[in-house]
Amino acid sequence: MTKCDISFPLPLPDDPRKWQGWSNYRAPNLYERLCLDPYANPSNELIEEHCRELMRWWQKKLPLKNQPSNPLAQLLRSGLEESSRYLTEARLELLDPERRRILDEELAAQSHEASAAEFRKYLDFALASGVLTSDEEKNLLRFGAERGLTEGEMTSIVDDALQGTGAKRQEAAPPPPVANITEAPGKSSTANPQEEFLRMLKLSNLDSFSMSDDQRDTFIDMAENLGLDPGEAEDLCDLYLEEADEKSLAAPTPAVPKIERKPTSNSAPVEEKPAPAKIESNPELERSRFGNFTNTLGATMIFIPSAEFTLGSEIEEAAPNERPVSRVTISRFYMSRCLVTNAEYEQFDRAHKSKRASGAGDRHPVVYVSYLDTVKFCQWLSTRERRKYRLPTESEWEYAAKGNDQRKYPWGNYDGRGDLANFADKNTVFAWSDREIDDGYPESSPVGAFPLGASPFGMEDMAGNVWEWCLDYYELYRPGPKVNPRGSSAGTKRVHRGGSWKSRFSSLRTTARSSNVPGFSCNDLGFRVICECD
Repeated sequence: MTKCDISFPLPLPDDPRKWQGWSNYRAPNLYERLCLDPYANPSNELIEEHCRELMRWWQKKLPLKNQPSNPLAQLLRSGLEESSRYLTEARLELLDPERRRILDEELAAQSHEASAAEFRKYLDFALASGVLTSDEEKNLLRFGAERGLTEGEMTSIVDDALQGTGAKRQEAAPPPPVANITEAPGKSSTANPQEEFLRMLKLSNLDSFSMSDDQRDTFIDMAENLGLDPGEAEDLCDLYLEEADEKSLAAPTPAVPKIERKPTSNSAPVEEKPAPAKIESNPELERSRFGNFTNTLGATMIFIPSAEFTLGSEIEEAAPNERPVSRVTISRFYMSRCLVTNAEYEQFDRAHKSKRASGAGDRHPVVYVSYLDTVKFCQWLSTRERRKYRLPTESEWEYAAKGNDQRKYPWGNYDGRGDLANFADKNTVFAWSDREIDDGYPESSPVGAFPLGASPFGMEDMAGNVWEWCLDYYELYRPGPKVNPRGSSAGTKRVHRGGSWKSRFSSLRTTARSSNVPGFSCNDLGFRVICECD
């Protein structure tokens, strides 16, 4: 869970850009709403003092409600209306002994579950080779113990993973025969962190063409857990990718035997399949026939006319999997202005409410949904409205995000601002977080919170907030023009686009790509929908 800023300098700085504690007022953790350390057992007097000072701070900001164009008013947003209610709720709950006891137990359980999830993530990398060595298991147990897990819990998790993946424990090698010599200094039984990190990278079998920015960020995060400096981890990652690329380029392409098909007396000549006809585009005519509409969930569906555009990017910072660029023609469609929200998704699956990300309200984008979940949602909505809903293809998503002027981001080509998108800024604790920028949110934000970052067609949150599932299987781009492409007909991973609140700014580019297995879900991956035109 992302940590909040619980610093409480008195007097509280009047400028909200000089102190982040004000943004905690809606934190799910009631202690953090009042900028209190939940593990410090704060007294009732301290609870009262913090609540009082925070209420005063917000009261001084109330005149901003009448200045909607003021940058500070835009930064504080709904806090001008809601902060008093949320702060009072936290005060009353924390001053009630029984409610506070229950809260403390819930926080302890959440912290424990987060530690177990981190342990499982580390374990998955260790088991990628199909073998768990004794040294690896020792490192895992040390890693978990440092995070409060018991040996019994860790052993149970490891055993379940071994059974589920079919991986095996490697038997420890017998000790070498004792020689009558003076013992020389040897290596520590604990693996060298640099070697361990490189081993994890090699197990991934990724190269520059297949490693996304999101995957790279995950590796750097794991390197920090091993005790490496982020800068050193970046250098090791670059070193590994250089070696992986060299091996990939050096590997000979297996020759495919050419099979000649002999014509028979009963067989007709085989005709080559003609290339798909080019779609004629008349945006003005199409707009006169197809207008925006609001669906039964209350979501605005924006019409996007047929068009031809350039898919991919050749700019210097583009990843190899964004090339080669190609001309793509797509047919008209509708796309939801915003990401599917918790409230919208839970009309389909009421049980999902228990899976919501911590602190996420009805207007936050739904997360913890797999690709398979999104397909079922689209089928349900299609039946409900007698329209055809589905996920966007990669091409449809990219065109809706950038139009046909090859802009880097949905809003244009400028970057380095916190009022355009929700990404890894000073409110987050990742090694790649930009400490110079504040977008106002430590995790996901309500949909539509960054209107200045809208795409040319008016779609919001296409950069940052949460990644978005797409219809296509992931594959490297192929050259040549395409018409309504839907990617490969088979594969192991599905594409997702757009970056998230965990991403560095460069991952928000309209052409950046990532992917994962269809059953995967997490707290920064959601979706938006397409509705096909009649």
